[in-house]
Amino acid sequence: MFNYAFDQHASDIHVEPKRETSEVRLRIDGVLHRIHVMPKAVHRALISRVKTLARMDIAEQRRPQDGRLKTNFKDSEIELRVSTVPTAFGEKLVVRIFDPDVLTQEVIKLGMFPPEQELFESFISRTNGLVLVTGPTGSGKTTTLYSTLQYLHTGDVNITTIEDPIEMVREEFNQIAVHKRLGITFASALRTVLRQDPDIVMVGEIRDQETAEAAVQSALTGHLVLSTLHTNDTATSVTRMLDLGVLPFLLSSVLVGVVAQRLVRCICPHCKMEDFLTHEQVMALNIPGAEGRNLRVFHGAGCAKCRGTGYQGRTGVFEILSVNSHIRHLIESGAGAEAIRREALAEGMSTVREYAIQKMAMGITTYDEVVRVTTE
Repeated sequence: MFNYAFDQHASDIHVEPKRETSEVRLRIDGVLHRIHVMPKAVHRALISRVKTLARMDIAEQRRPQDGRLKTNFKDSEIELRVSTVPTAFGEKLVVRIFDPDVLTQEVIKLGMFPPEQELFESFISRTNGLVLVTGPTGSGKTTTLYSTLQYLHTGDVNITTIEDPIEMVREEFNQIAVHKRLGITFASALRTVLRQDPDIVMVGEIRDQETAEAAVQSALTGHLVLSTLHTNDTATSVTRMLDLGVLPFLLSSVLVGVVAQRLVRCICPHCKMEDFLTHEQVMALNIPGAEGRNLRVFHGAGCAKCRGTGYQGRTGVFEILSVNSHIRHLIESGAGAEAIRREALAEGMSTVREYAIQKMAMGITTYDEVVRVTTE
């Protein structure tokens, strides 16, 4: 089961008990696929085996449990995070797969076009400041952050991360796990880290006022701070920080840039076919100057290589807000998200939807993916 999941580049394995049977589903390219149905008796044995490997209590079936294990696949070590929870028909198991080849990539392979990549690299090449990566769960924020830290890792910098939990153990970074029972929160760990002579600090997520203020203070005192927020776009991230209690003049002085992102599925190269957008599709996308024109796009017909889905792999679509003097002035004056967004668009920022449309026009993704993942 593990080897098949690794071979298909799945991100999660779900083992779900039903009344008479048990289902195994894999999340591949962000979408769940049912791959196997097995007898209920095999389900219990499988759950017990995985719990044993993950050093979990196999006798405890009434409480949720978490564990970790490592395994090898094609000469690379893969880390797995295991979670079980009791349901009406038995224990449900979810295994999150942390493949180092997927989680840490070269920055150039994240999916940015050259202008946006150059802008992003200008953010992370700073010696101090706050860079935010934002998006919903499963939008690739962790991959962007880990890839960025890998890009920044040289022998002359001290990189420290604060995570809840640690997604993937990397020897190159000093990784700290949040442990609330022991009093280790994002904010308390961040205050301690500042006494550890860090150059670059990655905070897994800014969730509360204490963490937001600590991150801003860290950036003010000469450190490069990278973190994430759960917001839909770049402008909303700015107002979210203000809502958390960060003073406008402090935020405007430390915020370097904000990256909002989503993941779209790529068309399978083995069954890629030419297509044209209908009039209704063109109108739905609201593409300037496209009305009445035949716009060529592509889609996947479905083949054995992509399991009949027409898709293989994913790529990022981005919205990158650079905090220049105009944006800084708007933040200082307490302007709303809409005003910040209007100013950024006037200065040439592409929205996530526009970025996805560009990738559709280049034959990388499909109309359906653009509509599914992005909203206007």
